[in-house]
Amino acid sequence: LIPGNEKSVYRVINELTRFGAHVVHKGNALVHVSGHASAGELLHCYEVVKPKNVLPVHGEWRHMRANADLAMQSGLAEHNVVIAENGITVDVADGHADISGSVPCGYIYVDGQTVGEITESSLKDRRILGEEGFISVVVAIDSQSGKIVAGPDIHARGFTEDKTLFDDVKGDIEKALAKAVAGGFNGTHQLSQVVRRTIGSWVGEEHRRKPMIIPLVIEV
Repeated sequence: LIPGNEKSVYRVINELTRFGAHVVHKGNALVHVSGHASAGELLHCYEVVKPKNVLPVHGEWRHMRANADLAMQSGLAEHNVVIAENGITVDVADGHADISGSVPCGYIYVDGQTVGEITESSLKDRRILGEEGFISVVVAIDSQSGKIVAGPDIHARGFTEDKTLFDDVKGDIEKALAKAVAGGFNGTHQLSQVVRRTIGSWVGEEHRRKPMIIPLVIEV
């Protein structure tokens, strides 16, 4: 099965079985159907078509190298076989193909009305939000003493509906902040990272989850 197609394939098998068919597949027999030509079939194709130039496409480098070797086995000269990766430009002139240079290339993401503006980092954040959820922690501290004057207030989305779940970790956050302040940590950014590490460790150990964590430490 091609990864991602399992549901649709099994749906077809179920419907055929529902109508009384006996479906033979790799789960109950030593069979396999490939969507790609075998080496022998590719070689036969080259011998029939007799191309002047060959540019293997699709697959990883090892696949394209094997394809190129088949073309040369059919009688094509090595200088008429070109292996090019994404972004490589190939010019065909006077019946001969040659690599001529390269152009910038990569994934272009379409996001609503925008094209190419979303980054891999943004997609990673969306995957985390969709799969693991979101936790925010807000703590207010005294700007002079560094002591907590409000919080920690913890809010979660896509993680749990139980508001009492975080009661245990609040004490851990308070202790971690007090220890950090006593050790000379006084910037809100540093203290925010202390909060992030504390609740992140707790979530990982207790729930085996890795949600997005947004800590906010405010001086008042």
